Amino acid sequence: MTDPKRDLVDYRVDEGVALLTLNDPPANTYSYEMMRQLDARVLEARMDESAQVIVVTGSGEKFFCAGADITMLAKVTPEFKYYFCLHANETLLRFEQTPKLVIAAINGHCVGGGLEVALAADIRIARRNAGKMGLPEVSLGVLPGTGGTQRLARLVGKSRAIELMATGELFSFERGEELGLVNQIYDGETGEQFLAQAMTYARQFTTPNKASRAVGRIKRAVQTGAEIPFESALALERELQQQLFQSEDAKEGLDAYVNKRKPEFKGR
Repeated sequence: MTDPKRDLVDYRVDEGVALLTLNDPPANTYSYEMMRQLDARVLEARMDESAQVIVVTGSGEKFFCAGADITMLAKVTPEFKYYFCLHANETLLRFEQTPKLVIAAINGHCVGGGLEVALAADIRIARRNAGKMGLPEVSLGVLPGTGGTQRLARLVGKSRAIELMATGELFSFERGEELGLVNQIYDGETGEQFLAQAMTYARQFTTPNKASRAVGRIKRAVQTGAEIPFESALALERELQQQLFQSEDAKEGLDAYVNKRKPEFKGR
């Protein structure tokens, strides 16, 4: 088992962007301990008023995340495996339920549970030629059990999702972009260059240039609205809009438009 005292998920905030780094080299595989720390870090970023956008990435040059720690899973009971998957589901749901944009910065191989982590983000960007992605759990005699079967189907359609998971195919980030799994690909020659590009990308959604509260509510309207009846989704949209109408940023945005000036948003 991984030492629970180690920092397996690093956390820092830089110019409005909370950076969560999966840190268990060489492959950043996740254990129950790492998932508990990721859960805590997501909550920390949610409550941190200085964090307007969340970026999740992996440490090192080669892996975003290679999924669950198979050695760990081979040693524990079926009951432990069940609760491990349940907690991972709950943790990744926090990404979707937090009204702050979550971006997965895929710096290396992103397979199995690692791709399931990335699929829970709102936006995925990747480093060109840095690795492969896919859900190959079928080769272990199991299925993607951390939301992969559901999130992949919602992104690429049922038939294509079944094919990708049943074959266990691993594919390039470019292919992921074609499938709609990757939003953008960057050409950073090193991991550090790619991370700098990812942070620059994330900062476009922060103040003063962007109303971060509006970005967060757009995310919540889509993530939740897509899973409920249409009329209920419209009601949710109206309620989130009403919250924004009462914000300082909405007043600033409207005033700037009327007076033909650039708005200066404050995230309030």
